[in-house]
Formats: sequence, structure tokens, C-alpha cells
Amino acid sequence: MPPRVITLAPHATELLYAAGAGQFLVGTVTSSDYPAAAKDVPRIGDGIVLNQERIIMLQPSLLIGWLRSGVALQVESLADKLGAQTYYARPTRLRDIPAQVRHIGHLLGTEAQAQVAAAAMDERIDALETQYAHRRKVKVFVEVGSTPLYTIGQDPLLNDALAICAAVNVYGDSGVPAPRVSIESLLVADPEVVITAKRLGSDAEKARARWAAAHLPAAIEGSVYGIDPDALFRPGPRFIDAIESVCEAVDKAR
Repeated sequence: MPPRVITLAPHATELLYAAGAGQFLVGTVTSSDYPAAAKDVPRIGDGIVLNQERIIMLQPSLLIGWLRSGVALQVESLADKLGAQTYYARPTRLRDIPAQVRHIGHLLGTEAQAQVAAAAMDERIDALETQYAHRRKVKVFVEVGSTPLYTIGQDPLLNDALAICAAVNVYGDSGVPAPRVSIESLLVADPEVVITAKRLGSDAEKARARWAAAHLPAAIEGSVYGIDPDALFRPGPRFIDAIESVCEAVDKAR
């Protein structure tokens, strides 16, 4: 019998497809919208509240989640009763993303496709490391939300990726993953680049104008860049796309 997979987070869905195993996906969460084929897959909840009856009906052999906490623990217990395996895909380094693609390929018998995809990712990461290894470090602020103002703090994956760009997260030592910060503290931190989670260029320009009005030097100099939040904040294959764009933005500030 072919594997039957349920993903409990959108990045897990993207990892599954990257591993060449999308055909085995039988259920996922409402936010799984990439790639396009994932939109046609039955939904089992929103990632916070999951429909256990639907999960039972789908008879999964593998569930792929993110954090081993909260509702995931309930689903893990259910998976045990169904005789299904549970795997948590939580990358903490940029290199973990291709490694997890390989692992999912191993779990589902698509090693050949997964290896090709993962090798291509590794080559891109190699290229970033080679290009930026000896460049001057640049201070970066990542804006998650503006009202109130939130950022990414002590997040190991993002900070590892920024290090590859020879960049430093100004709130990387905050002690929490997503701290709420003040405009005053940001002005003191004085980042050279602002990365804002925006899909459209016009939105990034609005963010630049807002920060310029707050007298942030980086914004006055035009160093505010918008990155697709789905790519930047989902720890899947497209995170590498986002980091390539971040590295380019950072390099412009040198």
C-alpha cells in the first residue's frame, strides 16, 4: 500500500513536495497553499485546532509536524493508535532544510528525487557561503508586524541564515523568538538594513516612508526591502529563496 501522509504545518507540505512525495499527501492544514497542488488536498484543521475524526478517516501512515507541543502531542497519541509514524521537521540551521528533504525522501521511498532537490539546495547554500564569507558584517532588523512592532529575535534558523549573509540580527540576543520592541530601542540599535514582511513593492515603499518619518537612518538611505512572508517565515525550501534575497539586500548596504 502506498504511504499516506498528513502534514500539520505548511512548511512540512513544501518539504514533502520538494522530496518528490507530494502524491502521498492525503491531508493538511488550511494554510498549506504551496505548491498549487496542495490547495486541492483535504483539510484537517488550521494547525491549532485539528479534526481528529477526519484524521482517523484519512488513515495516515505518516504525520509530519513542526513543534512537538500543544495539539501535535494529541495527534502524536492518535498516530500511535493508528500505527502511524510521526516526524517533526524543525530546521534550526539553513543546512537542515535540504537534510530534511533527504530524510522525508528516505521515509517515503523517493530518495532519488529528494537527493536531486536537496543537492541543488546545498549548492545554493554553498554559493552564499562562498560569496559572503569574508564581507563586512551588517546589522539587520526584521519587521514582522508594525502595529504593534514585532521582530524575529532568538530564532536559530533565521540567525544562522543571516550569518551566512554576513549579517547580524540586532535583536538576535533578545532571549525570545518574537519580541515586541519599541521604535526608540530600534533607533538605538541603528540597523543598516530593514527587512519587512511585504508581498508588494509598494508595501515595502510604505514601510520605508514610515521608518524614514521615524528618522531611522537605514530608511532615509533607502535600505528597506520587502520579502514574501510565506518564504521568509516558513522554514521550508522557499526559505532559501528568501535568504538569497536578504543577502542581496544586505550586500547593497555595504
